Amino acid sequence: MNETYTLGPLQIGPPCCDPEPLIRVDNLSLYYGVKPALENVSLDIYKGCITALIGPSGCGKTSFLSVLNRMTDMIPDCRVSGKVHFNGRDLRDLALDVQGLRRDIGMIFQKPVPFPLSIRRNIELPLREHGISKQAELNDVIQQVLQDVGLWVEVKDRLESSALALSGGQQQRLCIARALALKPKVLLMDEPCSALDPISSGVVEDLIQRLRGKYTVVIVTHNLAQARRIANYAGFFWIRDQQRAGCLIEFGQCKQIFEAPAHELTAAYVNGSRG
Repeated sequence: MNETYTLGPLQIGPPCCDPEPLIRVDNLSLYYGVKPALENVSLDIYKGCITALIGPSGCGKTSFLSVLNRMTDMIPDCRVSGKVHFNGRDLRDLALDVQGLRRDIGMIFQKPVPFPLSIRRNIELPLREHGISKQAELNDVIQQVLQDVGLWVEVKDRLESSALALSGGQQQRLCIARALALKPKVLLMDEPCSALDPISSGVVEDLIQRLRGKYTVVIVTHNLAQARRIANYAGFFWIRDQQRAGCLIEFGQCKQIFEAPAHELTAAYVNGSRG
């Protein structure tokens, strides 16, 4: 199904957000067996802001996201060191409620992954798993999150239809709606537009911008123009030559990263001469 997309008013740079750290990462390293994927990464993720992670493939950006909601727990022989604090609490604390953490820190993947169920059940199922069972409350949440992602008008008359019949862009927005239904504080997005056509990508990108202020967003993207359009902050990752481990070269306000980078590698990458 083709999606309609209306251009809104042009924004010159993203609006300001709250420069209050919500996630603090200090000297983070991650290993798969003996192979280092990330080494000595330190940065702050600011509340209500969009933070873009840029850099070539294989430099640890997705691995970094997986640390933030403990998806690394499900990977055999994965070892994490360093400190990661969310709302002041150590994410590596063995007593931490991991299910609760993943409710607070949702994940959107590169390829849309709707459940092979109806549109309604895609959103209803995780809500029921987290204790919401009254149908009236479920219906209210379903309508609200579908409105939030701009899908309600498109699907309100076919909520019982399969989510797999939706277009790629609609499926991705449904996945975002499903994450929003759990009222997360943070959304991690791993190249959410890379599998979409340009029009669908524009729809999802506009949605991400509308989330600013309400949610804290960390997005991995290879689309530098997209990062520049939507992000408040940006982190540039690279690969160490000898160990092939990902490392953070530079982190700062997005405008500074793209217009006045402090490191020559950052400058080369954003100018297109490296990477």
